[in-house]
Amino acid sequence: MKPTISMQHFHWTFLVLLICLHPVHHLEAQEPDRTRPPQLGPPPTLQVPLIEHLELSNGLKVLLVEKHEVPLVQVNLLVMAGSVMEPAGRVGLASMTADMLDEGAGPRSALELADAIDFLGADISTDAGRHTAMVSLNTPLSKLDDALHLMADIALRPTFPAEELDRLRKQRLTTLTQWHDEPRDVANVLFDQILYGPDHPYGRPTLGNENSLKAMRVRDLKKFHKSCYRPNNATLIVAGDVTAESILPRLEKAFGKWKKRKVRTLSWPAVEQVTERKIYLVDRPGAPQSEIRLGRIGVSRPTDDYFAIVVMNTILGGSFTSRIMQNLREEHGYTYGARSSFAFRPLPGPFLASSAVQTEVTDKALVEFMKELKGILTPVPDEELTKARNFLALRFPERFQTVSAIARQLADLTIYGLPDDYFNTYTERILSISVKEVARVAEKYIDPARIAIIVVGDREQVEEGLRALDYGPVELLTVKDVLGEIPQLPAGD
Repeated sequence: MKPTISMQHFHWTFLVLLICLHPVHHLEAQEPDRTRPPQLGPPPTLQVPLIEHLELSNGLKVLLVEKHEVPLVQVNLLVMAGSVMEPAGRVGLASMTADMLDEGAGPRSALELADAIDFLGADISTDAGRHTAMVSLNTPLSKLDDALHLMADIALRPTFPAEELDRLRKQRLTTLTQWHDEPRDVANVLFDQILYGPDHPYGRPTLGNENSLKAMRVRDLKKFHKSCYRPNNATLIVAGDVTAESILPRLEKAFGKWKKRKVRTLSWPAVEQVTERKIYLVDRPGAPQSEIRLGRIGVSRPTDDYFAIVVMNTILGGSFTSRIMQNLREEHGYTYGARSSFAFRPLPGPFLASSAVQTEVTDKALVEFMKELKGILTPVPDEELTKARNFLALRFPERFQTVSAIARQLADLTIYGLPDDYFNTYTERILSISVKEVARVAEKYIDPARIAIIVVGDREQVEEGLRALDYGPVELLTVKDVLGEIPQLPAGD
């Protein structure tokens, strides 16, 4: 009987013939070239799903983006009730009000609220910044109705228990005490003070101060909440596994009876730009590092220069491979990290370059900072510009990976009045920025000759070197000059 050839035997025979016909060195020649990084392809375009603009019966605006891949829902209540809305002498009131929202609301105490939220597998948090306060809910779709009820209690019906206010007051006073031992906090507080002064809301900590915290009473929180937390001063942002038809009745049930009220409008003092270069040296005896801050008044978010500034700052100090980081960390080893940023806000925020450096190289590090600030004023190479644009374009889609991330992005549309197509055109606008535009905004917003320089460190070791730089007058300060006396905690603490 004639033997048969198995299919397995046939495959091995074919493989041997293939190797004979195509020698090994030919196969090796097809391996990828690992001597250089692979070339990047064009950044992908991002198409954010349709942003739906809805409204409840009381006028409360709703922004909705559907995302149905996972049965989760994010609901953020954004209220224009940040620290800029605080009455005179009530520093810290906005953030304390937000912190107290979930310390007791509706019929529940703080612990009962926490237990009810945990039972649902949801998360509810509260926060306040300079312009906004936010109540954020992340919940499984199956628990949305119950979670919205708890969220509405927290946002609309907080009880502000006096004992919880006392506890949070002590925590904040303790934090203010700790700041006296933290050069980083001293530098941050002084930086804002120098640029904006004590009468501007950007010039003072949102946490509050000893006098305002000790004077704060439950009635102050209730009054602030009553005056600012109103549907005509707020927006609901929803992202997740819902449709307009399914979410609107639920939102109406939770927030529809919230009553409108006239919200006062405020004006803030004009801010003068830094007009000279000056060093403010805060003595911190024995400090192993010096905290360095350089800055001036920047620009508000609605500026037409936004995209050019973002690209320019990415090159200067806004990424790990930026000039400032590569210089101070990689080339000189002065620090673990150094960066620059523009704080884009409704009012002009600061431009800031910062780092913590070894004490013995404080003056040398400052020289390198100034070198990079001057260097960005000359046209950047095309290759460096391309790298910065690609860095921004390729990272942009990660802002929309989760429902909570999408909701955070949508907040910008409300706060800054951005158009609905902003996200879909972002990459295109970043990639269109030219060398000429980078040079123009650098010249407009970076001025090394007119900049405030803050150094918090050991005066005995750094003062002589700083004065030798001849960067302008040197003003000597103490931690007490910046933060005042160490807060006295209430008796019994």
